[in-house]
Amino acid sequence: MHKPSLVHPGILVLLLFVLTVTACKNRQQQATPPSSDTLAKTTSAAPAVPQRKFGLSVDSFTVIEKTIERNEFLANILELYQVEEPTIALLAAKSKKVFDIRNIRAGNQYTVFCTKDSLQKAQYFVYQPNAIDYVVYDLRDSISIYTGKREVTTRSLTASGKIEGSLYETFKKAGADPGLAMKLADIYAWSIDFYSIHEGDWFKVVYEQQYIKDEPVELGSIRSAVFSHDGEPFYAFFFQPDSTQPGEYYDEQGKTLRRFFLKAPLKFSHITSRFTLRRFHPVQKRWKAHLGTDYAAGTGTPIIATGNGVVIESAFSRFNGNYVKIRHNNTYTTQYLHMSRRAAKRGQHVRQGQVIGYVGSTGLATGPHVCYRFWKNNVQVDPLRQKFPSAEPISQSAQLVFDQYKQDQRQQLEAIRIEEIK
Repeated sequence: MHKPSLVHPGILVLLLFVLTVTACKNRQQQATPPSSDTLAKTTSAAPAVPQRKFGLSVDSFTVIEKTIERNEFLANILELYQVEEPTIALLAAKSKKVFDIRNIRAGNQYTVFCTKDSLQKAQYFVYQPNAIDYVVYDLRDSISIYTGKREVTTRSLTASGKIEGSLYETFKKAGADPGLAMKLADIYAWSIDFYSIHEGDWFKVVYEQQYIKDEPVELGSIRSAVFSHDGEPFYAFFFQPDSTQPGEYYDEQGKTLRRFFLKAPLKFSHITSRFTLRRFHPVQKRWKAHLGTDYAAGTGTPIIATGNGVVIESAFSRFNGNYVKIRHNNTYTTQYLHMSRRAAKRGQHVRQGQVIGYVGSTGLATGPHVCYRFWKNNVQVDPLRQKFPSAEPISQSAQLVFDQYKQDQRQQLEAIRIEEIK
């Protein structure tokens, strides 16, 4: 009987080791995720989203972005990009109903979408009159012109500050947008004399700022504000009672801030001489009554009508220089003296805030200013001492909604710390 040969123990150990290593490799291969290279082979890549600008595919054109230079016009820009004169003339004619090319201004941006070849002929021309709006001129086979707006997001921001100099200077020194000061001045034009504000006065504002891709582009509206002048707080809440009425600014009692007259005929300046029955005249060198209020400002500063009315005089005289006189009703008349030039004619109806002339030093004047004179019942009076009724208060039906809105806005204002604007 044949006996099986015995296997050497060392060989058995070697075989067992090989089997164990092979099993481990198989388990490791099953547990290890495929590499990125493997994924690239087995998974198709997501298609790239084409980049677009002003609704046009950037990848399809050679895109050139520039700024309008001084003495540069649409015609000579388009000629650089192979657009012929007949096409430019047709474009100018078609554009009038959409955007008049004569309103293109130096400093604004434009973008030309050209063919992707050595000729680089313009296919589209896009003009931006501001950071948000744009006008597209389609220069292909049939010329067409249309407008659009860039996508804008609006954020609610706050500002506060203590007065240092004028309101405008306070914002400028703090590096904030001076446009916010202009908006505040417009809101409070009926209730605060901004030529008498001083250190110790302060303000808080809740306003909107518009952004495009996280870049601030334009100031929005002021939603609410409080301005403390001589220790008295003046509130302003923007509120629209319903969709049929325009929104207005109201005080905490629900009375509109609009009044029959503005406080002053200039937006920013300072009073150099007040209404008085006894003043030493700087030119005539004698004591006499000064029945007006002098506001100093640079030559050419716009002078505005303080109320609605009809121009009854627009002329020049030896002492008054260029002047305009407005009758507002049977009770009130105003006059504006020493203009460099007049911008309103006799018989013309003017609105409150409308520019009627420009600051100068014509007539009996030592420097550029406007002398503002005010009549009540044919008697000259001090306009700064007059009390005028406001316009219609908020309606009874909207009062409850306004009260809730006012409460929410006041809470936001109270939470703002008075500090330097940032």
